[in-house]
Amino acid sequence: MQETLLDVQGLETQFKTPEGSVHAVNGVSFSLKKGETIGVVGESGSGKSVTMLNILRLLPTPPAKTTAGVALFHGEDLLSMSDRKIRNVRGGQISMVFQDPMTSFNAVLTIGRQLTEPLEVHQGLSPSHARARVIELLELVGIPQAADRLKSYPHQFSGGMRQRAMIAMALACRPQILIADEPTTALDVTIQAQIVELIKSLRAELDMSVIWITHDLGIIAGLAQRVIVMYGGCFIEEAPVKELYRSPRHPYTIGLLGSLPRMDRDRDQRRPLAAIDGRPPVLFAKPTSCPFAPRCRYAVARCGAENPILEEVSPDHRVACWVKPETGKV
Repeated sequence: MQETLLDVQGLETQFKTPEGSVHAVNGVSFSLKKGETIGVVGESGSGKSVTMLNILRLLPTPPAKTTAGVALFHGEDLLSMSDRKIRNVRGGQISMVFQDPMTSFNAVLTIGRQLTEPLEVHQGLSPSHARARVIELLELVGIPQAADRLKSYPHQFSGGMRQRAMIAMALACRPQILIADEPTTALDVTIQAQIVELIKSLRAELDMSVIWITHDLGIIAGLAQRVIVMYGGCFIEEAPVKELYRSPRHPYTIGLLGSLPRMDRDRDQRRPLAAIDGRPPVLFAKPTSCPFAPRCRYAVARCGAENPILEEVSPDHRVACWVKPETGKV
């Protein structure tokens, strides 16, 4: 049986704004096992990034505030650790690759300095040993002439090279968990494929677990073992990746898959891409009804009165929905 590395239960996050408190994350729970890759999908504003940033205590407080929940890493709650202890976890045991490497790197420090610092801080390496290790890491992620690029600044790297350098920095201390926050969004499709393959090979080589945040179900089809679908700050469906593609059960998941181009079908079997009408909710109050109900074509009276919880509909497949889409009935 695989060891559970991370166990998050009942996490809730709010942001204080002039208009009121925004309930960005509302009672989410999940676990991550050693060597496992989880995909967290959903449209912008659904709470994917906020959930993971909160776990690592990277949200500014204020305006952010954790109002409930625990995040157990090897049995210790990341949310209640001392500042000194959580700094040792970040980068050393849990690393994150951010969506935009241009803003994630310090523009006035060289790439070499920014990559050697984690090794000096977390592993106590001397500057010379850290430099040698960084050259190995840059070569590992496919940056040519790595030794010559240590004195380069972030703006002197292309978008793909910056993302590879960000991955190298995240992997510098051989973390147990890598969180990748839409790391391929700003890249062209060729570089996207290269980054995905790179993460897959490094995952196997380093025996690490991965949480991949994305709005694109196509990317995680060949990457993740399990998928969590998020909407309105809530987890609404969770299933093994093949099961989710074969038999999606939540109307929102069905809509996401309907908007995905399918090249595995004959031309005469292909259908026009579907769109989900409406807009995401503005969460100035914690949802007391299904957050997707205003946009759902299957919604019934109960959907507007009570927020469903995740319930198992088949082995390892959980859905938060009052209606069965295949019948349109409760």
